[in-house]
Amino acid sequence: MKQTEKKDGVRPILSSFRDPASFVYTLDGFVYRQINPSGLMDYQHLMSSGLYDRLVGLNYLISHKEVSNSLAADERATHVLQPEQLGFVSYPYEWCFSQLKNAAILTLKITQIALEFGMILKDANAYNIQFLRGHPILIDTGSFKIYSEGRAWEGYRQFCQHFLAPLALMALKDHRLSLLSKLYIDGIPLDLASKLLPVKSKLSFSLMMHIHAHAKSQAKYGNQGEIASKTDKTVVQIKKNNLLGLLDNLLTSVNKLKWHLPKTEWGDYYDNTNYSGDATRHKRQIVDQLVTRIQPRVVWDLGGNNGYYSRIAANCGAEVISFDVDPMAVELNLEINHKQKIRSVSPLLMDLTNPSSAIGWAHSERDSLRKRSPADLIMALALIHHLAISNNVPLIRIAEFFSLLSDNLLIEFVPKNDSQVRRLLASRKDIFPNYHIEGFEDCFSYFYDIIDKVSINKSDRILYIMKKRHKHSL
Repeated sequence: MKQTEKKDGVRPILSSFRDPASFVYTLDGFVYRQINPSGLMDYQHLMSSGLYDRLVGLNYLISHKEVSNSLAADERATHVLQPEQLGFVSYPYEWCFSQLKNAAILTLKITQIALEFGMILKDANAYNIQFLRGHPILIDTGSFKIYSEGRAWEGYRQFCQHFLAPLALMALKDHRLSLLSKLYIDGIPLDLASKLLPVKSKLSFSLMMHIHAHAKSQAKYGNQGEIASKTDKTVVQIKKNNLLGLLDNLLTSVNKLKWHLPKTEWGDYYDNTNYSGDATRHKRQIVDQLVTRIQPRVVWDLGGNNGYYSRIAANCGAEVISFDVDPMAVELNLEINHKQKIRSVSPLLMDLTNPSSAIGWAHSERDSLRKRSPADLIMALALIHHLAISNNVPLIRIAEFFSLLSDNLLIEFVPKNDSQVRRLLASRKDIFPNYHIEGFEDCFSYFYDIIDKVSINKSDRILYIMKKRHKHSL
């Protein structure tokens, strides 16, 4: 087969290679989608039927404009689309329970609406959903195909693996099981989910049907092309009314799943701290002033907890990605943003001692956290002691890692006499002789110029603003 020649400067987005109908690439810093001949009829129907306008109007589907085919990646293009550009791409294993649930509900609602216009989603890939302005949105314009009467929904199995199984495991077993989605890039296998779910889940008709029985059907018949399509009850032909009933049942199943917030170690951090009211007000004022001085467009708040300071950065005009390892804190962050109608803060789950790595085919389908940098500014407030003392990460290594993520750093040093550090050291030996202000400044000065530092009133903590000055490799 002749290899299609790509235009100079085109960089394929390597998560977009499985669908021959369309694919995504970058050119001159912009993201484009190319529609190929095999996807032409589906794309034309999407645009002419009114479905595109309906979904964009509901903020369910990312908008795009058609541009010149001179911007195509190769000679196969029938259309070139320039979608609204995303600032940050996140992955399902970085979402909290409510984010995954909202993404699942969106996927089902889009499928229902598509059927009204004679189309259907041909897959139910959670990676096709992103969060934009605080809400989930479908970014894969090429996911739609013309519906054939009686044809089963090809995305059913994928929906159960990408959405229903992890949600059920989080709600009924342990929220940490959502991380299985990082191991199984095409969704959690249903036989594994069935084994991990508690016995009581079989009392739920929907979970019994969509997970337990579905898993047995897969084990009996497999998912092997024509054999499966003729024998597996999950993929045989189905009347449209029955298909709509299936979607309704899935929607009810997802809506019924609730995650009861556990009490986690740092989820109540801002209610259990040594800050006085004056100290808190002063810290807020300093953060506001320093962020305003830098005027970043994009801020990464590392260890953002419930997003208190993320929202301060957002009030300064920045788009903020607020990372935290605590799922309860991320849930609370999301809830507060929703209540306050804040759309420029995106909470995500992230363990900075083991940040998301590059995974998938050829290590290229899902980018590492570092690959998705740089931000204009990273904030590391009340974080350094968790990394250095709880996790034994040397200060020099923390400084090096931060310098790879952004040129600008707003960081808070928390000394050993602080109550939160004493809390960490209460149950372990103090093996950190260099954890003091001088040691901190020495290590960070290897990568940064210290632009300013401000002591927080009625506290021993210090806020620093730093600028990366040169590159080193240790």
